Amino acid sequence: MSKIIQKSRRKFIKNAALVAVAPTILSMEQQKKSTIIHHVFFWLKEPGEANAKELIKGLQTLKAIPQVKKLLVGVPASTEKRDVVDNSFHVSELMYFDSVKDQDAYQVHPVHQAFVDQYSHLWERVVVYDMVTEG
Repeated sequence: MSKIIQKSRRKFIKNAALVAVAPTILSMEQQKKSTIIHHVFFWLKEPGEANAKELIKGLQTLKAIPQVKKLLVGVPASTEKRDVVDNSFHVSELMYFDSVKDQDAYQVHPVHQAFVDQYSHLWERVVVYDMVTEG
């Protein structure tokens, strides 16, 4: 077999192998994608069902922000009392973002700014935990 044919054959086999493996490599890259999770805990100035419901209503408006991939809003669960459980907060929200850049855009988005302006009178304390997941 001539050297030209051997080189062409090797090149063909190499390219065919790359084409066969490409979907697996892309799938692995997609699995490595991380998520930014933004978890916020609110303590109300005046605890009570009416103020909690008002804050929850305001938090629900944040769904309109395109960078928010998922939004969960709730109140403390009546789970077993243990030393490691802190259920002293009144309302909490949990958001998912695709990137830190998206979370940054959320912070300055007009809907978020309006939420802070309209509802911040309800809370006396806010604690935020942000994390990045390992894909």
